[in-house]
Amino acid sequence: MLLGVDVGGTFTDAVLAVEGRIVTAKSPTTPKDQSEGVMAAVTAALEKAGRSANEVEVFAHGMTVVTNALLEGAGARTALIATEGFTDIVALGRQNRADLYRLCAARPAPLVPDELRFPAAERTGPDGPLKPLDDNAAQALARQVAESGAEAVAVVLLHSYRHPEHERALGEALGRALGPDAHISLSHEVVGTFREYERAATTEIDAALTPLLRRYLGNLVEQARKNGLPEPAIMQSGGGLIDAAAAARHAAWMVLSGPAAGAAGGAYAAKAAGEPDVLCLDMGGTSADVCVVDGGTVRERSSGVLAGRPIALPMLDVHTVGAGGGSIAWRDAGGALRVGPRSAGAEPGPACYGRGGTEPTVTDANLLLGYLSPENDLAGGVALDRNAAERAIGHLAGEVGLDLLACAEGIVRVANAEMVRALRVITVERGVDPRRYALLAFGGAGPLHAAAIADELGIGTIVCPRASGVLAALGLIVAPRRRDAQRTVLLSGDALNETTTRETVAELGEQARHALGEPEAELSAVYELRYRGQAFELAIGAGAAPTAEELREAFEAEHEERYGYRDPEQELELVTVRVAATLAGAEPSLAAAEPSLAGAEPSLAAATSSAATPEGGPQPGRAPTRPATLHGERLELRVHTGSPPPGTHIDGPAVVELPEATLLVPPEWSGQVDDTGAIRLQR
Repeated sequence: MLLGVDVGGTFTDAVLAVEGRIVTAKSPTTPKDQSEGVMAAVTAALEKAGRSANEVEVFAHGMTVVTNALLEGAGARTALIATEGFTDIVALGRQNRADLYRLCAARPAPLVPDELRFPAAERTGPDGPLKPLDDNAAQALARQVAESGAEAVAVVLLHSYRHPEHERALGEALGRALGPDAHISLSHEVVGTFREYERAATTEIDAALTPLLRRYLGNLVEQARKNGLPEPAIMQSGGGLIDAAAAARHAAWMVLSGPAAGAAGGAYAAKAAGEPDVLCLDMGGTSADVCVVDGGTVRERSSGVLAGRPIALPMLDVHTVGAGGGSIAWRDAGGALRVGPRSAGAEPGPACYGRGGTEPTVTDANLLLGYLSPENDLAGGVALDRNAAERAIGHLAGEVGLDLLACAEGIVRVANAEMVRALRVITVERGVDPRRYALLAFGGAGPLHAAAIADELGIGTIVCPRASGVLAALGLIVAPRRRDAQRTVLLSGDALNETTTRETVAELGEQARHALGEPEAELSAVYELRYRGQAFELAIGAGAAPTAEELREAFEAEHEERYGYRDPEQELELVTVRVAATLAGAEPSLAAAEPSLAGAEPSLAAATSSAATPEGGPQPGRAPTRPATLHGERLELRVHTGSPPPGTHIDGPAVVELPEATLLVPPEWSGQVDDTGAIRLQR
């Protein structure tokens, strides 16, 4: 029995894979101690399945602890040690503007303040040490850092990606001076590649946030042990699972843990539904995450930016915007209607949750427009209060000069525009035509907004998985175990040959397999190449020992696809080699229904055979309806409750109230349910 638990901003989702079926559950997230919400969701799923915790063999976990801390700028009191003369490297950055045309826009301040930046009297060049690090000086520097009261230390020395000896010596000295409770991040262990600014910024993040993550995971492991669960495996930003002890040592590896789980689940569900090429839209309570899936595989990138800070680590190519069900609508200084990025979160949540929230959110708007039912509780047992939603949106409507329903529609349209913009970032802005993809909508709120977003992008197919509301938790079950190793090599000319690439891949592969603890794990390699003189690289997937000619052909084909030309006369340079060791995850069937839900949740077939007439009596053959507002017009939505059985045909206008999500089907859309329980709509 496999268990996946994903912590979102509003809800915590749990999925059990047991005996060829999927059992799901939701529980409100508990921001003060997320492990409480995790255990509540696990308990609900186990009760639903009629199983006990000691039957769980694998417990996989995705979270937003690191992401939220980075967004808030929270973290431990952290010191930075850098080569003498380079202690301000993170503050200086790349000396480019945060926004070209907004002179007042600033980048986020470094996590380490001026007084906690310490110089190391050493210097290493690309070919080796130029100024050795004296042992006595290292000890004195370590004592100075200890006296500063730092809880964590980031050590970032020049060219340590190639010559890590000085960083290791400082790490040992700091360990003796600060004791076992302090965390020390060495840049060659955290990142291992060149570009000193990005390496320094990533190591600073790792040092500042790891103590927070270590405390959270320590608490979670203890809670799991008390409840009879195995120790959790943790989702990394790159889409693979690692053990909790390894995760607790490097928070920077987990900055996109939650979004990566959603991407993994989306790719799996898309492949199962026969749509290997999709754009994933994961809209939860706090944010919306989007990514591209080609051939059933999520696109990856060698680095990224989160909250204005560079992360020089491989990660799934997920783009996030602050447009979730709990995103707060507001009027800006110019009188325009805006949505997000501030969210009502889990406490107090949207106004309609009846937990003390008073500000209008996207969920409140969907309730007033008739897309959500005030009579039926949301997953997780949340009852909806229409009167509270009216009060919240009515106040904003008065500020912007709109009537109640027009304001609600405006909120939905603004949120949709944010998500469309995010999808254009990962498609149109990168030369990808979104019209050749299907839109895979999931998350608790994603299916409500899918049709409007597909219309805007010219997408003709929407896929809504049966478990769309908990797909990130499913992604944790199907995700592989994975460890990465990477190294900057800077090879060109005669040095770039089959022998050097084979040796590099073999060495990195051994490191990755050793870290994973699986000597037979499958290896995959990515080569980052550029024409010599270019500033940035293109990532090329190839075998373990490609020839220089094979690398050139693959690189130039990608270069021409991306930039429209190739230059056979230019010298090719291999900058970085990345190797991943992976063990495949589980492959549960998505076709089986949930026996534990039979009878508890009416199927669509049952709903259509016992619909109520306007007078309240049954009228066979017709689904019940409820009034709604769509594109400024009042209409009646056919309401289908529960997971529709395979083969069911659905015509718009309709709404399908799935166990953990709601799908809106406008009049111009229709479709049917496939063998996996996914609803496939066509315009």
